[in-house]
Amino acid sequence: MTLPPQVAASIDDDGVWHVDGGDLGCARLLIHLRRHVATLEAGTVVHLTSTDPVAPIDLPAWCRLTGHVYLGPVEPAARPTYAIEVAAAPTPTDPNKPWHRA
Repeated sequence: MTLPPQVAASIDDDGVWHVDGGDLGCARLLIHLRRHVATLEAGTVVHLTSTDPVAPIDLPAWCRLTGHVYLGPVEPAARPTYAIEVAAAPTPTDPNKPWHRA
């Protein structure tokens, strides 16, 4: 599988990470998100921006699979943005198919 292009990620003054997934489809977006959250400490909040219409369905399902906490949509936001909290001991998933357990 081809790895997704790098997406912009930054941290704000409140310690919230912002990841801009742009118009990546959820499968490619989850590959990037999996790699990104693996570098963060437990309890870190990530705001993920994604225009994929399936994101509000796939992100909660991926969080249930991995143990990360889905915090829901971020309001107000200029573009669709969703919040997750990084788990202390997430369930491992396949690096190329993060919607499958390892």
